[in-house]
Amino acid sequence: MAGETLHVHFLGTAGALPTPQRNPSCLMIRRGSDTLLFDCGEGAQQQMMRVRTGFTVDAIFISHWHADHYLGIFGLLETMGFNGRRDPIRLYGPRRIHEIVSIIRQLNQRLSFPIEAYELSDGEEILFDGYQVIPFATRHGCESFGFILVEDVRPGRFDREEAISLGIPPGPLFGRLQRGETVTVTTCGEEKIVTPDQVMGSPRPGRKVIYTGDTRPLREWPDTASGSDLLIHDATFDDQERERADEVFHSTAGQAAIAAVETGAARLALVHISSRYTSTANHIQDAKRHYQGEILFPNDCTMIEIPFRD
Repeated sequence: MAGETLHVHFLGTAGALPTPQRNPSCLMIRRGSDTLLFDCGEGAQQQMMRVRTGFTVDAIFISHWHADHYLGIFGLLETMGFNGRRDPIRLYGPRRIHEIVSIIRQLNQRLSFPIEAYELSDGEEILFDGYQVIPFATRHGCESFGFILVEDVRPGRFDREEAISLGIPPGPLFGRLQRGETVTVTTCGEEKIVTPDQVMGSPRPGRKVIYTGDTRPLREWPDTASGSDLLIHDATFDDQERERADEVFHSTAGQAAIAAVETGAARLALVHISSRYTSTANHIQDAKRHYQGEILFPNDCTMIEIPFRD
């Protein structure tokens, strides 16, 4: 797992209405060979072509059933069929996900691959190879979810010098110890058992990315949200429009920054920007009043890599 890349592509960062510069919501996370979409607004296919990711998507997670978050699914799945896809694709969403998939099948009865529908529930653990996605309930006036992508715990650092001092010769036995196996070596004519805890440091956390989707500020965050490498938060309005944000179940940039402080996020990305704004200066200023970490205001098609913390 230590060599797996983790890339976040901001394919759509607009609010409910697209603008000439921003498409509706769509976030792609590529972890190693896996590709996941979180929301799939209209125009997602063009954005994927612009950033040259291709259309090999393993799973799509929909935060809620507002059109700017899911209308792109219909065209994307049809394009996958035109391209000869045969592997199943997994669609995760709130209640009515089975109804949506039924509509897709009715509209395209010759789709060349299976669609597997899964209804989300708050706090469940959706397991992948080396990581999991955990949905959590958000506040958007309808059933809605955010998502936490968190990698499995990594082994501690391997102490090469200590292993050699215990009589382990450099080579395959090093790898076995790092994989958690106990090994036996012969030194000075005596057999010696060496266990992984003798040469491995404390386990290290994997990387973590949080995407809130659309939401008012949460009253309470799940424990699994603490210490993320990147929090991607609804910031539809600047702080001058706080009353409006509350009325329509969205957040301001300042409220997103407070969430970053509450969760101990290393970086904050502000997304879902209302089409009323031609400048993001106020958003950034509002966020900086509360949060001292790195604040990102990604444009569409921006990609960032999430490094390991150590």
